[in-house]
Amino acid sequence: MMKIDQKDRQILRVLAREGRISNLALAERVALSPSATLRRVQALEAAGVIAGYRAMLDPAKMGQGFVAYLSVGLKTHTKSAQAAFEQAMAAASEVRECHNVTGNVEYLLRVEAADLPAYKRFHTDILGALPQVSTITTYVVIGSPKDERK
Repeated sequence: MMKIDQKDRQILRVLAREGRISNLALAERVALSPSATLRRVQALEAAGVIAGYRAMLDPAKMGQGFVAYLSVGLKTHTKSAQAAFEQAMAAASEVRECHNVTGNVEYLLRVEAADLPAYKRFHTDILGALPQVSTITTYVVIGSPKDERK
């Protein structure tokens, strides 16, 4: 496992927010030379600390203005029930995140849809049709005062 020092943590914080920042600008932000910064970034990538880079999408501008978090409970707690549920969620384009959690339910989902009728179709035709599902609780997002994914 790679030892991560304070300077590496500075680099990671900047890259987490601005993955497309140039090496020169990154070096200035973290007060290192460009060559030292590049070496550190390459070492972090090689060690797998930086797993990749991706584009952050704006759901509203993509016609996905409805966002909700759902807690989902399963009828049975078997490995096969979980695998079937996870496979169905992987295939559902509305599901942006699926997390297996502890507590009163088994899963927490982040769902994006065009609008309430589109969400209802997902809720009824996809999620509600799964034989593994026993409970669904929907939490509609009405605002996101802090969202570090953006």
